[in-house]
Amino acid sequence: MKRISAAVAITAVGALAISGCAAGGGDNNDDSGLVEGSSITAAWNQAFYSMNGNTSFGNATANNNINYLVLDGFNYYNNVPELVQNTSFGTYEVVSEDPLTVTYTINEDKKWSDGTPIDATDLLLYWAAESRALDTPDFDPADFTDPETGEFTDAFPTDVVYFDSGATPTSGLGLVTEQPEIGEDGRSVTLTYDQPFVDWELTFATMGEMLPAHIVGKKALDIDDNEEAKQAVLDAIENNDAEALAPISSFWNSGFNFTEMPEDTDLVVSSGPYQISDYVADQFVTLTANPEYTGDNAPNIEEITIRFIPDPLAAVQALENGEVDIIQPQATADITAALEDIEGITVDTSLGGTYEHVDLQFDNGKNPENIFSNPQVREAFMKVIPRQEIVDTLIKPIIGDDAILRDSQLFVPGAEGYDEAAAANTSADYAEVDIEGAKALLAESGVTDTSVCILYASNNPRRVNEFALIQASAAEAGFEVTDCGSEEWGGLLGTPGAYDASLFGWQSTSLGVTNSLPTFETGGINNLNFYSNSEVDDIISQLNTEFDEQAKIDLQVELDRLLWEDFYGVTIFQFPEVTAISDRVTNVTSSILAPTVFWNAWDWEVTDAGTE
Repeated sequence: MKRISAAVAITAVGALAISGCAAGGGDNNDDSGLVEGSSITAAWNQAFYSMNGNTSFGNATANNNINYLVLDGFNYYNNVPELVQNTSFGTYEVVSEDPLTVTYTINEDKKWSDGTPIDATDLLLYWAAESRALDTPDFDPADFTDPETGEFTDAFPTDVVYFDSGATPTSGLGLVTEQPEIGEDGRSVTLTYDQPFVDWELTFATMGEMLPAHIVGKKALDIDDNEEAKQAVLDAIENNDAEALAPISSFWNSGFNFTEMPEDTDLVVSSGPYQISDYVADQFVTLTANPEYTGDNAPNIEEITIRFIPDPLAAVQALENGEVDIIQPQATADITAALEDIEGITVDTSLGGTYEHVDLQFDNGKNPENIFSNPQVREAFMKVIPRQEIVDTLIKPIIGDDAILRDSQLFVPGAEGYDEAAAANTSADYAEVDIEGAKALLAESGVTDTSVCILYASNNPRRVNEFALIQASAAEAGFEVTDCGSEEWGGLLGTPGAYDASLFGWQSTSLGVTNSLPTFETGGINNLNFYSNSEVDDIISQLNTEFDEQAKIDLQVELDRLLWEDFYGVTIFQFPEVTAISDRVTNVTSSILAPTVFWNAWDWEVTDAGTE
């Protein structure tokens, strides 16, 4: 149940996240550059399903590509990549370093797309959700999660306050336990951290994250008037009113989940350059320029449609047919070959920020014996994953010698610290398959049920091939690998009892040192496999407050070593990334960080050749 797509994304402060025909025309309508009637179509490999990408269920690249364009925020990454302060939305400043105190202020003219002002109540709701400071203590939602869908069940108690943001008390807004102070202007809040936090600039309302408090109040508390609803949310938070906060948190968790255009258009109220104007289930989402948007990122193109095309070759065919203008499919040798024959496009191939990996469920697996709670079995299974064969067979034909094994859970190949980490950890023990070693470990383990059900994207050809290679190799050692593949795999990640191992990609959305830590921290939002190690938690706690660059690398090297020695799972390869763009669209570039090709969609333009 978490942040995913053909790749999963990594949320702002460090939570890795999961990866109509085009027509244009019209004259420039106003000074903003918006061309009335202009439209393009892009393709993505997974359907949108939640406008709240901050929950364990909604934290997916497929969602956050769209949320990034419809929900404004204080900063974002460009394609350098470097962090850009979005001062046309609001500003933030450190007002004290001891204790760390930061004031965030929304600009006076900011409005939601329904005309309601964006103000301090929206910021305060964001804090309540992302800090979980007001949650009912010790509540565990595991028993109320549907193993078939990954969503909370109807049996979820109605009297508990639980924001499903994955916040922990040792990092990010989890360190802001004191209620923020609202400024006299009604548009600012001041946050005081319990201790320093190295990536504080990435913790609060970055683009794609902040939801409308008045909509949450209307739906959760059954209030019709926008201002009354907003006031009710403010009162509930300021008074720590559990009776009101319970439905507020419940709606925040699930109320923005939808798989087609909702009849209640309150659910698509936006603050960013675009708003969702149409959504046909499993086919496309259409984004239209938000008339209430007044920021620097005003769009040039009035309408962007994002078609969902899981099959990479089908995406290429759609590009060739002129049905889509931009694709970034999961790269295969067939894809690169097919793109060579298409005229009127630009193709960029490079290594991206996403990496493939297999995680093992330390607890709450599908196997009746909870097979991977046994370290010998985890080690045995890691020995049968054909990492090099996967790279040689599926990745090398795309990018040649750049196709290498990734040997770190934390560092990208080539980054400072990567070589040191790879030398210090035990990744080399799993470079090649060791069937006999796996057999011996499996025999010593005493397990009687060797079934391992693997969750992966069943509509992704490369993942299907990877699953088949793993299944065949594991069988030689005595594992019975079964198929938990699903087209809805993203929402199932982290769901108790749904699978035993998972195969997917993590995609970074930040350069912060704490970027990947919620994946490994006990209870972290991206800790999908119920992993827990007190030494790891201690290192993560140190990293959260460490500002010295070499010390941060040293701590990560040690953390990486512990993960491999715990038989956490294996990393496999860094994704080759292929972006193909029709010549009818300009200003399209991709970033190594999520949301990759969508990072500057407001700058895209339709060329004269593409207008009618």
